[in-house]
Amino acid sequence: MGSDSRPPRAALEPLATLDPAALAGLPVSTPITVRSAALSGRLLYLGTGGGKLLLFSLDEQSAAPEFLRLLPIGATLPVSAILPLPSVARVLVLADGILLLADPLLSRPVRRLGSLRGVTAVAARAGADPSSPSCSIVVSVGKKLLRVDLSLHDGDELDVQTREIALVDGVKALAWVGDSVFVGTATGYSLYSSSTGQGVDMFTLPESSGHPRVKRLSGGEEVMLLVDNVGVVVDRFGQPVGSSLVFSTTPNCIAEVFPYVIVAGDSKVDVYRRRNGAHLQTIPFARSGPGVLIVASDDDVNGTDLVVIATAYKVTVFCYRKVSAVEQIKASLRRKNYKEAISLLAEFESDGEISEDMISFVHAQLGFLLFFDLRFEDAVNHFLLSESMQPSEIFPFIMRDPNRWSDLVPRKRYWGLHPPPKPLEEVIDDGLVTVQRALFLKKAGVDTVVDEGFLSNPPSRADLLELAIRNIIRYLCASRLKNLSSPEMEGVDTLLMYLYRALDLVDDMEKLASSQNSCVVDELESLLDDSGHLRTLAFLYGSKGMCSKALSIWRILARNYGSGLWKDLSENGSHETSVDKKSGEEIAAIEASKILKTSSDEDLVLEHLGWVADIDQELAIAVLTSEMREKQLSPEKVVAAVDSEKVMIHQRYLQWLIEDQGCDDPHYHTSYALLLSKSAMEAVHMESEYGGKDDKEIDSNVQFIYSLRERLQLFLQASDLYDPEDVLDVIAESELWLEKAILYRKMGQENIVLQILALKLEDSEAAEQYCAEIGRDDAYIQLLGLYLDPQNGKEPMFTAAVRLLHNHGKSLDPLQVLERLSPDMPLQLASDTILRMLRARVHHHRQGQIVHNLSRATNLDARLTRLEERSRHVQLTDESICDSCRARLGTKLFVMYPDDSVVCYRCYRNQGDSSSGRGRNFRKDVIFKQSWLVSR
Repeated sequence: MGSDSRPPRAALEPLATLDPAALAGLPVSTPITVRSAALSGRLLYLGTGGGKLLLFSLDEQSAAPEFLRLLPIGATLPVSAILPLPSVARVLVLADGILLLADPLLSRPVRRLGSLRGVTAVAARAGADPSSPSCSIVVSVGKKLLRVDLSLHDGDELDVQTREIALVDGVKALAWVGDSVFVGTATGYSLYSSSTGQGVDMFTLPESSGHPRVKRLSGGEEVMLLVDNVGVVVDRFGQPVGSSLVFSTTPNCIAEVFPYVIVAGDSKVDVYRRRNGAHLQTIPFARSGPGVLIVASDDDVNGTDLVVIATAYKVTVFCYRKVSAVEQIKASLRRKNYKEAISLLAEFESDGEISEDMISFVHAQLGFLLFFDLRFEDAVNHFLLSESMQPSEIFPFIMRDPNRWSDLVPRKRYWGLHPPPKPLEEVIDDGLVTVQRALFLKKAGVDTVVDEGFLSNPPSRADLLELAIRNIIRYLCASRLKNLSSPEMEGVDTLLMYLYRALDLVDDMEKLASSQNSCVVDELESLLDDSGHLRTLAFLYGSKGMCSKALSIWRILARNYGSGLWKDLSENGSHETSVDKKSGEEIAAIEASKILKTSSDEDLVLEHLGWVADIDQELAIAVLTSEMREKQLSPEKVVAAVDSEKVMIHQRYLQWLIEDQGCDDPHYHTSYALLLSKSAMEAVHMESEYGGKDDKEIDSNVQFIYSLRERLQLFLQASDLYDPEDVLDVIAESELWLEKAILYRKMGQENIVLQILALKLEDSEAAEQYCAEIGRDDAYIQLLGLYLDPQNGKEPMFTAAVRLLHNHGKSLDPLQVLERLSPDMPLQLASDTILRMLRARVHHHRQGQIVHNLSRATNLDARLTRLEERSRHVQLTDESICDSCRARLGTKLFVMYPDDSVVCYRCYRNQGDSSSGRGRNFRKDVIFKQSWLVSR
């Protein structure tokens, strides 16, 4: 009888044991021997050597088989094979070489299928349509291989059609898949086409080989061919697929319950994994007589997971059930055989025997078991593989109940294999107690399930606590990427900050606090303040929009910490600069400026602007000119709040206000011009001090001041809103002559501008350009006078005067030029210029006379042509009509247009002179006649 002891891994578990003779009510005097067995759904068919068919009903959930019926078919007809045919509601029986048909419930006597005798093997076709009321079988009779088609008609009538496939001798095993019929003989295996009858030898068997066996595997596309103790798996074309299965003994019978192959032989039944051929289980049977073990399973793809094992030497039938994937994994976890459980999970996942939800469930269960066994890294790895596990399930390990998030923790017990979650310190303490107990038992020679790594090198409590926290941090960081609810996200971020603080991971704390987060400030405020993590608290305030509190902390830090105390924040991503080191004051000012740049609260910005400016004026300028805030600051309040000694801030802010914001307030334009003017005067003064030195020796700040003069000149030229008199009052005593020229030009003082350009700056080209902008000839005469009589003891500028006359003398009045010429001017310098000027003047006068006379002639000719046009005669008849209203003209007053169209006076009044009666617009389409040409 079968052994009840289960191996470490059981793919099959006992379901029921039945005595067929006792259940059938047969007397002890008439023993039976089981020769064949078959399963079809819940029905178990047994064939005996005495020509009987027994029918039992099995239930996967019940251990009590039910006897249904006994059907005798003939005392001299031992049943060697039973083949259920559910599509045609029949059971095919092979008895003593004869094929018999019975109904599925054995309620009627058997009927013989045809007149076939000497049948050695039979097989049904796989892959047929299960909904079709027909099926096909292949039969080996003598040297013939026959195909038998069965069709079920109304009235339970069965139509039988038989045809020959091929001639094959010595057939002992058959299998039919698709169009391929696999034939096993004593000499080897062959493959035949059921439609064409063509055959091909696959391979031969050695003389010492055992009985050939062919087993169709579930799915209908693969067949196993037995060669001694090796099962070769081939597809329907005869090509090997996958790996072969090597059995411990030569099987006498083969069955399959996906994904396992069950073989019987040598008083035992072995279970192998179909995919990789791994041996999983052995079910031994005590041999007490001759005969072989018979194994049967449901060959239907959607059949049951039952296996029947019958012994021919003692009439007992054992029913086994496939252990589900979940139960196998659960059994491994109970034994804390985690490697086996992980291996099983991977196997079942690849075979599709376990759902995605159950995979996630198992990973979570594995994670909790490993966590309580202090294997934190492995536990978190499985937590991360679980899609169904919620981050809130970790919360009880971090914070003791009750807390803000206690209601979020799901009350899952999984398989009840681990205790409920509790604070991490208690988990570690209990785990260490278990390790100590295992060490004691090991010394006593008792095996335990505690990890050998812990026993050989027991870890310290502090190391375990740090390892656990770091791995929980890893899980919570990964959980932040999931789509969590708002309360759950708050718990993840807040507890993550707790764990960072526990390990004093300052960089990670500041990175989390400064980024977008869901931390609950109320839970962390006192914690961070008491522990002195003010920077983290400031970042947290800033990320939550609590700008006033954040700025207050940065101000305190800037005041109390000296330079070089902190690392550059660019290392943790909260800083954009790339310097190696910054002082604490600079870091505080930088972080405060980030908040101030986005704040539209004027009072808050101006309150903290002062200390930021004291540390770095560039940061203060960036705060005032930020485009990131929704509402810009009031310029009036900003100008009033900025320290008057911080000239650069004033200048840069007014420059941004005018150039970028387009401010047109004259007050700010004047203030900006005055600030630039004062800075430019300082530049001139510093230029005189550093004039003898090399440019490289000039300080960078001085170089910046030098650039102000160019900026001042550009602004004075571009803006018309400042008060030039106020600016002149500032630079009156300076040497800023170009700036003065621009200001006098704004005031309309042309003479002073020319004096500055011609005499102070000696820029003849600029002076002439200014005269051209004025657009009057007297400006050139005035400039000529300045060149020839500069006054103040300065020598006349004859070269500039000659250049002026050369460039613009043609347009000047010669008399005014001659009046301006100095008696001291050498004649040879101006003679050529004056001569050209006089010639151009005469030429211009004569050219004007010619144009005048031509114009008079053209005017006279046009007047004459018009007179002729108006004087020509027009003849109208009684049939003449208006070209506009089409009315007869008769004696009406009419008008004639240049295009010879005639309209009545009323139409003329309506359409005017520009449009004729024919619709011609004389303003857009001018009419021209050849006779109008000037020919006189």
